[in-house]
Amino acid sequence: MKVFNNDWDHLLADEFKKEYYLNLQSFLDQEYDNYIVYPHRENVFKAFKYTSYLDTKIVIIGQDPYINPNQAHGLAFSVMKDAKIPPSLRNIFKEIENDTGVKNICGSLTNWAEQGVLLLNAVLTVRQGQIGSHRGKGWETFTDKVIELLNQREDPVIFMLWGNDAKKKMDLITNPNHFLLTAVHPSPQSAYNGFFGCRHFSKANEILKSLNKVPIDWSTK
Repeated sequence: MKVFNNDWDHLLADEFKKEYYLNLQSFLDQEYDNYIVYPHRENVFKAFKYTSYLDTKIVIIGQDPYINPNQAHGLAFSVMKDAKIPPSLRNIFKEIENDTGVKNICGSLTNWAEQGVLLLNAVLTVRQGQIGSHRGKGWETFTDKVIELLNQREDPVIFMLWGNDAKKKMDLITNPNHFLLTAVHPSPQSAYNGFFGCRHFSKANEILKSLNKVPIDWSTK
């Protein structure tokens, strides 16, 4: 079953055969047939297509996709190229500018993904207008497996965990080779309580440099 066309296909092949995943797919068939669901089905696994297992340098974990039209396209926190920038992403861009001097006006984070930033939502689909509508259907088990696989790597990975939902994945990251950067969620309700000033973007690049890896260009295209 070719889904990602890279090393994720082999690593996740067994997951696609498990009962929870088959039940998830049956649920999604019903949802896509009867409701508007985001992202479009061909974009559900886009994060994995852009960022292979071996190329992953940084993981940024989101919650579930944006619930409004013309936004979600399979990358956590990212929106389609010409879409209006949502509040959480606007706050991410504010922190990047304050931290690194990079000013972004385009909301598509494809450039990050292509450099090795896995933009992973804990839940990969959502019904239009209904936050959390696809939680508890199996996606959390699937994305837990993704984190477990990354945790097995000897090559260090930097995990950026923003907010309580993302921090739930922390227990899966047990390998001391990896790096954890945690903060509150960048939403307007919490960003001033510790997201602003976290300097995760410059910190991550300093870690990458210390590992003799190419740092991330945090600009968007």
